[in-house]
Amino acid sequence: MLDPRILADDPDLVKAHLMRRNADDSLISSVDRLVELRDNRNALIAEGDELRAARNTLSKQIGALMREGKRDEAEGIKAEVAAGKDRIAAIDEELAQIEAERHALSMALPNLLHDDVPPGNGDEDNLEVRRWGTPREDATESHVEIAEKLGILDVERSTKLAGARFAVLKGHGARLERALINFFLDVHTTEHGYEELMVPYIAHRSILEGTGQLPKFEADLFKLQGELNGQDAFLIPTAEVPVTNLHREEILAGEELPKKYCAFTPCFRSEAGSAGKDVRGLIRQHQFHKVELVWFVEPEKAEEAHEQLTGHAETILQRLGLPYRVMTLCGGDISFSAHKCYDLEVWLPSQGAFREISSCSNFDTFQARRMGLRYRPETDGKKAKPRAAATLNGSGLAVGRTLVAILENYVQDDGSVVIPEALRPWMGGIERITPKA
Repeated sequence: MLDPRILADDPDLVKAHLMRRNADDSLISSVDRLVELRDNRNALIAEGDELRAARNTLSKQIGALMREGKRDEAEGIKAEVAAGKDRIAAIDEELAQIEAERHALSMALPNLLHDDVPPGNGDEDNLEVRRWGTPREDATESHVEIAEKLGILDVERSTKLAGARFAVLKGHGARLERALINFFLDVHTTEHGYEELMVPYIAHRSILEGTGQLPKFEADLFKLQGELNGQDAFLIPTAEVPVTNLHREEILAGEELPKKYCAFTPCFRSEAGSAGKDVRGLIRQHQFHKVELVWFVEPEKAEEAHEQLTGHAETILQRLGLPYRVMTLCGGDISFSAHKCYDLEVWLPSQGAFREISSCSNFDTFQARRMGLRYRPETDGKKAKPRAAATLNGSGLAVGRTLVAILENYVQDDGSVVIPEALRPWMGGIERITPKA
């Protein structure tokens, strides 16, 4: 949620950022509506205060008139007080309606953009920052064909279980997935200083509102049919949702920051609007595995933390010897909640292209305001006023897409796939997966 002071003091700035995001006219005009609602609210509050002050004054007059025996005059003032009471009740109802509309409109506004976010409409306008490694020049078969010949992937039978966009990994394929998960977690916890979490895979509506998936992206989520503990609930689309909300409605001590968490979870996405894109295989699934990195920091340290977090995700790709590039997302491609975002894109030889494997985002205070997450800055013995914290997250990495990249970048002429050396300790020393006879 945007800082309400920015909306109040500089609505034109907010509209300028919406235009950088190529927002539609209705969203841009909602800023003017918020200003109008603010003015209406202020006028109603002032009127209500005047009526309450008048009621107190008149109530004293009623008592004095009754003591003087001026009952008729007292009754007239009582009627005036009653009318004021009715108007106050009507004002309170109007204020409640205004607050509900203000909240809905505010929750629909995306984050302000960092100055470094380039202009553009889509991924073709994203800006390359750097790249690492030498892409494999010879085209390979797709990861599906490679894996099926190795006997480690069964796409056809998985459709019997849940339909399209699911997969069954077998034997060394299942072990490779598990090895990647453990490799990611061990590197991030032992080398990068993250605290590992295991979190619920179901979250209430308010939790997804906190990180910004709701209300806008409900079509992309799997909703439970019935309520969970009295609330609407959804399967999580990413560990970002429960981990970032871990400290919602809390005030953290300044010395606790930065907090750095990592968590492995399955992720569930309906992939609404992506029909025909990577339907077969492990690129775009309804259920996939991911290791997520989450930071809580002081806002003035968020940019530095963003670079560090991105570097931690890059470390994994470098250890695995997978060529990749880092892209700064443009205004038309960046997510609803992000202030600035880097995409890491790994090289897939079968496509002759880089494909996203991690998004690393700085949200500034946007998510924290939605969640009520604050911290109390450190001071010289004085009690400082709590401030909204900054949040960041990134995939460290998406497990299935990493498996895809290993298959395609390490496949040999005989159809076997070499296991990256850094991963072999987590594979029990296995150096190569060979095709089944």
